[in-house]
Formats: sequence, structure tokens, C-alpha cells
Amino acid sequence: MEERSLDYVLVPSGLLLMGVYHVWLFVTILYNPRRTVIGINAECRQAWIFSIMNDPMKNGVLAVQTIRNNIMASTLLATVAITLCSLISVVVSTTLNSPGAASKSAYTSETIFSVKYFSILVCFLVAFLCCMQSVRYLSHVSFMVTAPALKDKKDSIEYVARNLNRGSLLWSLGLRAYYVSFPLFLWIFGPVPMFVCCCIMPFILYFLDTTGCFTLQIQKFMEDVNANDVESVHQSTGTARVEDSLLRSPLLTDKNQVYNANVA
Repeated sequence: MEERSLDYVLVPSGLLLMGVYHVWLFVTILYNPRRTVIGINAECRQAWIFSIMNDPMKNGVLAVQTIRNNIMASTLLATVAITLCSLISVVVSTTLNSPGAASKSAYTSETIFSVKYFSILVCFLVAFLCCMQSVRYLSHVSFMVTAPALKDKKDSIEYVARNLNRGSLLWSLGLRAYYVSFPLFLWIFGPVPMFVCCCIMPFILYFLDTTGCFTLQIQKFMEDVNANDVESVHQSTGTARVEDSLLRSPLLTDKNQVYNANVA
């Protein structure tokens, strides 16, 4: 009864802490994205796409190699996730079908045991699906980023940049599923380790998700980028400038009116 009471109290409390932190992170990404690493990375990727696609014949090899590295990272996470799903399924089926499983109480052997492993399995399945969708978006971007026909089409370049950010966001969601699986894995050893991990994880994730003391340096860097022409972008008709309106609108919307091509 003591373990059951701890499960009823500590497990929902720990999951609530994790949920509150991620709700705060989502709101911050929407309305103050430059405070988060996700927002800063999205802005840098957008600027990178514009500089690459304004001279695709010169920068095509660099673009394909960079996107290939991201695809390999997503493939690795997806492979690990589906492998762990298979291992968890084998462990659960073996344990529940063992001869001693019938002698255990319904609480320990059938209900909580299944819930623990099923929650971990769901996390890894989500990670697998997100990483595979990330590979899908990045594969499309690898074709479009080197298309010479899209060189002078601002709307097309913004579409490619939006797809790249979506693929990277899905990769971040897959990695986030790995983080969430840590406290669920510790739940196997009891509700107390799981609750302690849920209390520690928001501090670790806050350090990883926010810019922190580097905010001023990042803002100065972006101001320098916005004040100068992109050196790698040279056209016979003009030079593309980077505008400072990238993250004034919510990051996850389609209002990516960020750059204007200044045609000479």
C-alpha cells in the first residue's frame, strides 16, 4: 500500500513538473524565441538558406553535405529508438509470461509493470516517428536547396527555409522524447527516483534550451549580421540583405516575412 500511495502521488507530481516546464518553453518559443536556443537556431538556419540559395551553383556541395550530416544524426536517433522499442517489447513479453508472474499480485505484475514499460515504449516510438519525419523534410530540402531555378524567387526560398526549420524542429522533438524517457526509466526502480529525476530535469533542460548569459552576445552577433551584406551572396543584379524582422512574429507560424531582396 505504501508503494501504491507513492505511485499515486509522486508520479503525477513529477509528470506535472515536466509538463509545466514544457508549456513554459512552448510559450517562450512562440512569443520570445530569441530567448531560446531553438529560436536562435531557426534564425541562423533561415539566414543560411538565403545565403546558400542565392548562389546554388557555388554553395551546392556545402549545402548537400550539411543536410546529409543532419540526416545521418536523425537516422541514428531513429535507429536507436526502434531498437530500444524492440528490446522493451521482448522484456515485457518475457516477464509477463514467466512462470512466477502468476503468483504476483495484480498491482505489481500486471498493472504498474505494464504501465511503466508502456510509457517508455511510447516515448521511444514518438522519438522514432519524429526522427523519421525529420529525415523526410531534410531529404526534400536537399533537392530544393540546390535548384538554380529557385535562385531569384523569394517565396520559394522561404518555403525551403520553412521546411528546413520543420525538419530541425522534429529532430528536436525526437531528442526531447529521449529526455522524457529518463524519469520514466527510473520509475522502474520506484516512484522516488522518478520524482527526483523529474525535479532535476527541468533545471538541466532550462540550461540547454535557453540562451542565458549569451543573450547579449547573440543579439550583438545578429545585429552585426543585419548591418552587413551576406558576403557569400553576390549576384549580377544585386545583393541580398538580411532584415531584422525574423523572430518578431511567432516562430511556429507561416509568417516568415524575414528577408527582402534589394535589387540594384
